[in-house]
Amino acid sequence: MTTDYEPQPQVSGWAVGGTLFAAVLMVMAGFFHVIAGFTAILDDEFYVVTRNYVFDLDVTAWGWIHLILGIVLVVAGAYIITGATWARLIGITLAVISAVANFFFVPYFEIWSVIVIAIDVWIIWSLSRPVVSDA
Repeated sequence: MTTDYEPQPQVSGWAVGGTLFAAVLMVMAGFFHVIAGFTAILDDEFYVVTRNYVFDLDVTAWGWIHLILGIVLVVAGAYIITGATWARLIGITLAVISAVANFFFVPYFEIWSVIVIAIDVWIIWSLSRPVVSDA
């Protein structure tokens, strides 16, 4: 009697842990965006921009950008936690958008923007790792 047994690839614990960590970071970064967005929307005077900045956007516009991006990051992070494969691609895309948005937000809130960019880079790295290993 023959069986058609094909060994299944092993799931990498590091990749699963990294993916979960990235999902939690996405939710956390999303909440950071929401807080920054509400701050910019409710208090136009909180963020002060340097003079003659090339990408001079109204602080309220930045607030709406951060608020919407934050909500979408939280939702995508929650779907990654549930194991949705499509959410990993959405998560990478959103992390790239978040990093670019924070790059343009540097003149308004320097240190915080750099911290969020670093979190976004970790998210991109973690979500781009394969979940299964050949070992």
